[in-house]
Amino acid sequence: MAEGLRERKKKQTRQYISDVATGLFLERGFDAVTVAEVAKAANVSVNTVYNYFPAKEDLFLDRSRGVIDRLSRWVRGRGDGESAARAVLRELREEVESVSPRMGLMDGYESFMRVIQDSPALRSRMWAIGQEVLLNLEGTLREETGAGADDPMPALMAGQINWLHSTLLATIGQRMIEGGRPAEVSREALVLLDEMEGLLSDKVLNYAVRGAQ
Repeated sequence: MAEGLRERKKKQTRQYISDVATGLFLERGFDAVTVAEVAKAANVSVNTVYNYFPAKEDLFLDRSRGVIDRLSRWVRGRGDGESAARAVLRELREEVESVSPRMGLMDGYESFMRVIQDSPALRSRMWAIGQEVLLNLEGTLREETGAGADDPMPALMAGQINWLHSTLLATIGQRMIEGGRPAEVSREALVLLDEMEGLLSDKVLNYAVRGAQ
């Protein structure tokens, strides 16, 4: 019980520091705010900040772990008779149709994206996160299909499937920056998903079908 309380307090402290930092970054820009200023505003020490966030970029992109394993979770959770690509397409459509904040379909997201656009450090971290998503998905496809280490197909398929996710997120982010409203951008994103699906070959769409012999 004491352990559970400590964990809750740690989570609350981590979230509080992240919220304070995000407010400062949105107000002044990522590069203009130091970790020391975040610590002072959150009434904690600099060491405490680094205990929770190994790098300054983690303060702003504190939910990146959920993005990194998102595609792999969707692929592992696909239904019988469903391929890896179709599972991802289905999940993306459900997220977009529900106007999910997880896809950037929310008021205020344009401010978040502008902070990233204005910071070389954050753009670099976003690229690195994208690479982790891709490698994570490749590993999942290799496990799910039993492909050997020398089989290039999981890497090739991961690139195609990840393209759906990364292109959709980039398009939504740009449209929100341009002043699009969440519901409007959601409708546009659904059309884009249909167009992207039409560009995928049958080989991609029928790769890693669960239950296939």
